[in-house]
Amino acid sequence: MTSARAPFRQRGVALFIVIIFVMLSMLLALWASRTSLFQEMLTGNDADYQRTFEAAQALLQDAELDIRGEMADGSACSAAPCRAYTSSLQFPGDSKEINPLITLLEAEATRCKDALCTRRVGRQDFWNYAKEETVVKPAANAASGEVPLSALKAVGARYGQYTGAANTTAAGPLNPILTETDEKHGGWYWIEIMRYSDAAKSASLIVNASTSQLPLNLDVYVVFRITALALGRKPGTSVVLQQTYVRQRLKD
Repeated sequence: MTSARAPFRQRGVALFIVIIFVMLSMLLALWASRTSLFQEMLTGNDADYQRTFEAAQALLQDAELDIRGEMADGSACSAAPCRAYTSSLQFPGDSKEINPLITLLEAEATRCKDALCTRRVGRQDFWNYAKEETVVKPAANAASGEVPLSALKAVGARYGQYTGAANTTAAGPLNPILTETDEKHGGWYWIEIMRYSDAAKSASLIVNASTSQLPLNLDVYVVFRITALALGRKPGTSVVLQQTYVRQRLKD
C-alpha cells in the first residue's frame, strides 16, 4: 500500500528573483543613459567654449590689423571699410595727435567711440556689468566710464568691421560666433589708447654692463590695450581676452 504524496506548493521565489534582476537591469540602463547624457553635455559645453575662445582670438588679431591700418590679407588700407576711410577717429600717427584724440574720447559718455577708448580709470572688468543695476552708482562714476556692458557693445567693433575680414568660405562660416550680429551673441573688441609716461619716454628698456642703452623703439609713445569679448552659442559661455599692442618702427 502506497501513501499519497502531499501536493507541491509553489511559493513564487523564482518570479521574485526574476523581478529583482529586471529592476537591476533597468537601473543599470538608466545609469548608463544618464552617464551618456552627462558626457554629451560636457562635450558640448567644451566644444562651445573652444569655439568661443577661438572667436576671441580672431577678434584680437582683427584689432591688431585695425591698429596697423591693414586689410585682412595684410595689404595697406586703400578703401572702405578701413577706419581711415570710414571714421573721423584715427589712430595717432605722431605724438601730437594723442592728446586731441584722448580729449575727444573723454567727452563721450562711455569714454569710447568706434571701438576706440581712453584708458579705463574705473573698474577694469567692465564685461561683468551686463545690466544697469550691476553698476555701482553709475551717475557718480560716469566720468570713469562705468556704464553697462550693453552701452559698450554699441561702441565696440565687430569682426572685420574695419578690416574687411570675412568669416565665410565656400563651405560656410569658419566660426558661427563671429557671424552673429545681435546684442546677446557674437563678439566685440575695444582698443584703449594709453600714453607712455614722461619718464618712460626718456628711459631705456635695457642697460648692459658697459652702460650702453637700448632706447624705446616706437613710432609714437602710445600703447594700445585690446579687449576682446566673445559670447558662445550656449547661455553662460563667454571668453574675454586682453593684450597690449605697441607699434614699432624699423631701425634705419
